[in-house]
Amino acid sequence: MFSPPPKSGRYNRSTPRPPFYRRARYIYLALILLLLYIWLSGSSLLSRTPVHRPSLQYKNVDWSLYAYSSFTTSSAYLCNSVMLFEALSRLGSKADRILFYPESWDLTVSDSHDRDSQLLVKAQEDYGVKLIPTQMEKAGDETWNASFSKFLAWDQTQYDRVLHLDSDMTMYKHLDELFMLPGAPIAMTRAYWDLPEKRALSSRLVLIEPSHSEYERLMQAGRTAQSQRGTFDMDSLNRFYDDTALVLPHLKYGLTSGEFRSQDHKNYLGRSGAAWDPERVMKEISLLHFSDYPIPKPWVMWPRNLLAEKVPQCKRDGESKEDCRDKKIWLGLYDDFRQRRKDICGLLSVPAPDWPPPEKSNTTQTLAEDSGK
Repeated sequence: MFSPPPKSGRYNRSTPRPPFYRRARYIYLALILLLLYIWLSGSSLLSRTPVHRPSLQYKNVDWSLYAYSSFTTSSAYLCNSVMLFEALSRLGSKADRILFYPESWDLTVSDSHDRDSQLLVKAQEDYGVKLIPTQMEKAGDETWNASFSKFLAWDQTQYDRVLHLDSDMTMYKHLDELFMLPGAPIAMTRAYWDLPEKRALSSRLVLIEPSHSEYERLMQAGRTAQSQRGTFDMDSLNRFYDDTALVLPHLKYGLTSGEFRSQDHKNYLGRSGAAWDPERVMKEISLLHFSDYPIPKPWVMWPRNLLAEKVPQCKRDGESKEDCRDKKIWLGLYDDFRQRRKDICGLLSVPAPDWPPPEKSNTTQTLAEDSGK
């Protein structure tokens, strides 16, 4: 018996489907696979560690795991630290801020002359600084005290990374991008002024992964060094980390104020004959460290006649126009620091006792300046 013919417009199983139906099925399948791929890729990207971008458009970063730290052992350096935290707040840094200060100080403002308590409260209330009273390790040398107190940052194990900064700096851009660098126990710039003869690390900016055992090791090294005159934190850090540190570019993070008085910039620029453009340099850097021996730190008034002797000189190349940019920028660095010190702390520069200091060896000079004194 024969089956009846199919009705018009319908197909039974034995009737081949038209070509357009088969093509549509493949298109639908491809769309489903594409949507599945997009969904899985999006979920994977959300869970990955953010990729470094200079614009710092990071997502899903827990900034409470990162912190800037500073310490103070005197009223002058307390103001400097508060100035750093003001800059971090103004520049939009997202990481925490912590300040170590002597436990003998307090937050009770006894009168209008109690500047230490006033500045501690200002740091806490205006700039969100977490204050950590500390029993500072003490020695007879105040430079030693200021130098080795930075090791306190290693014991802040509640953070994944801490960026410790010497307080004698001016910050132009926050440094949050450094927290996103590849993992390393420590990251520092080179002391570029000693290159290429000496490849030492500079302790002015130190990015660390906190560790209590490393804290104990460093503090023990510091206690041992108390009796060794001219030994500072930079010695211990170089001895422990010289071959393992992640080296940061000094072109962005290591400029010193003394570079504008230099006649030869090959160490900073990395090669002889490279063009020195002080205006471009200032646009590229994130911070500047005041290290200008024998010029005192910017909160100390310039001794009489020293400025005229040490100020950068204008340059003239043949018949070209006189170039005074180094001089203008250098003077501006000090003027800016002093004005901000007055605006933020209400403090003026202090007199310079017994200046200039006695001549120092290059090694001692570098270490003392790098310790923040």
